[in-house]
Amino acid sequence: MRIQVVHCHPLTDSFDHALFRAIVETLEASGHRVVATDLYRENFHPAMTEVERRSYMDNDYDLRGVADYAAILKQMDGVILCFPHWWFSMPAMLKGWVDRVWGPGVAFTYDGKDRHLKPALQNIKLFGVVTSYGSPWWVVHFFAGNAGHKVLMRGMKPLCAKDVRSFYMAHYDMDHSTPQSRQAFLQKVRRTVGRL
Repeated sequence: MRIQVVHCHPLTDSFDHALFRAIVETLEASGHRVVATDLYRENFHPAMTEVERRSYMDNDYDLRGVADYAAILKQMDGVILCFPHWWFSMPAMLKGWVDRVWGPGVAFTYDGKDRHLKPALQNIKLFGVVTSYGSPWWVVHFFAGNAGHKVLMRGMKPLCAKDVRSFYMAHYDMDHSTPQSRQAFLQKVRRTVGRL
């Protein structure tokens, strides 16, 4: 498979960056063709421009500023996102990548008559998420309503192929993690990705 791994963390010595490297290495060792997209190292500009926003809902979206990223997404068989949850949501740079790249003509087609979105990423047969939270599981789920999971699995995943395979892996309570808990999660990620 051709799989894009999109990573978003400013620190290369972070646990999330170690997860990113592990995902890429495991996929490559399994024979997949990997496009490793490290948004911070690529200096991705997350802010949508005025031109992009004005053209957004009429299927004539001006994606010149992200054309290379859109072309990659349209060529992939799968996408795996690797990032931390900050304030129960994805980092601003990753949100900007979603806002700007997953636009009309790329991730969906906008129907102006009935004002619905028609999914357009039929090429994406695999949608995966590897993430971390500073808070424990119960805070994320019961207190915060697991908002990040909903955006990803109810908002983005439905824009992919109808039979898309998906997985969502999260290391909770990073604020109290240990070398043992991080290593166990890293190995779980390697096993899961290695079976793709």
